[in-house]
Amino acid sequence: MIRRLTLCISAFVALVLLAALPARAFDTRATSAYVLDVTTGTVLLERNAEAPLPPASMSKLMTVNMLFEALADGRVTLSTPFGVSDRAANMGGSTMFLTQGDRPTVEDLLQGIIVQSGNDACVAVAEGLAGTEDAFARMMTDRARNMGLENSSFGNASGWPHPLQRMSMKDLALLARHLIVEFPDYYRYFSQTEYHYKDRAPDNRFNRNPLLRLGIGADGLKTGHTQEAGYGLVGSARQGDRRIVFVISGMLSEKERAEEAEAIVNWAFRQFTMKTTVKAGQRVAEAPVWLGSNATVGLVPAADVNLLIPAGQRDGISATITWTGPIPAPIAQGQELAQMVISRDGLSDTVVPLIAEHGVGNAGYTKRLTTAASKVLTLVMGGDAPPPVSIPGTTSTAN
Repeated sequence: MIRRLTLCISAFVALVLLAALPARAFDTRATSAYVLDVTTGTVLLERNAEAPLPPASMSKLMTVNMLFEALADGRVTLSTPFGVSDRAANMGGSTMFLTQGDRPTVEDLLQGIIVQSGNDACVAVAEGLAGTEDAFARMMTDRARNMGLENSSFGNASGWPHPLQRMSMKDLALLARHLIVEFPDYYRYFSQTEYHYKDRAPDNRFNRNPLLRLGIGADGLKTGHTQEAGYGLVGSARQGDRRIVFVISGMLSEKERAEEAEAIVNWAFRQFTMKTTVKAGQRVAEAPVWLGSNATVGLVPAADVNLLIPAGQRDGISATITWTGPIPAPIAQGQELAQMVISRDGLSDTVVPLIAEHGVGNAGYTKRLTTAASKVLTLVMGGDAPPPVSIPGTTSTAN
């Protein structure tokens, strides 16, 4: 039987909240937007976030991801040279001014993509890793599906307008988080403010990210612009123990994009406070045990529970704890037994696994006999059937 316990969160944890004005919802000018607090996993803002839209050069992040993965598994190194085809050298739009016959290294190409938004660098990477850009685009699409980017598909490596080139703002944010978490040794390139290849194109050496020089903790990731997509930005910033990633699209100008991006960063850090609301090992509930040496087992989180709290909020926070029980013995200490879902007004729920505070062995013969007799009597009197007892080597599903 599925058991649920709903509590006002203040019943089992003391919250220390700042005395401030209530957090306001951010009224973004972007046609599509997504803001994620990476530290706590809290979604702060969603607007048209799951719609597959033209991502422009923001989709270059997927090309960078493919190259990071090749670096991570040893297929290439930072010093591996790539060839430059006639097709790559003749790409239009933003480039790092490669010419046919150049032999840029992987590190050169990474900087050319991230800092200079080089379409030529993207084609060189695609051809260097997959033989052709078409084959690389199919690889990108397959990899996106495997990563859980459900609203992404690719027709090329650069973000050049193409009917198949689509990404949602949520997918872009999840991809940004993946790059930050999985590739810390290479993520540093996203904060690089300028680069040019062999002293070429000095006017195109500056990173287009408008936040990098503002001193607000911004360290990535990628801008984008086409007539169809408007002006967009995948950004990330870190202040103290918190990091956010955000994506905006459909802005009308570079100026509007820069203003909106800075406003989102300020709002995300100033209108929310991160608090440790439950300590690791702190008992939040007890669950009944079936045929155990103890009648109940304490439910505790394995790690500190850090919540993002809107500034000034003193209520509207609740927790629901769900488990299937009574839980059959034996139970190992640390065994995951339940889930606690914490809800706050205006924010996404936080799901916290709860584990056994201590181990519980099987009940002795006498207790098992009396429990069985009691359950038989309950059945005879028309009560509920006893819960299933798990048997090693088998699985069961409770409804």
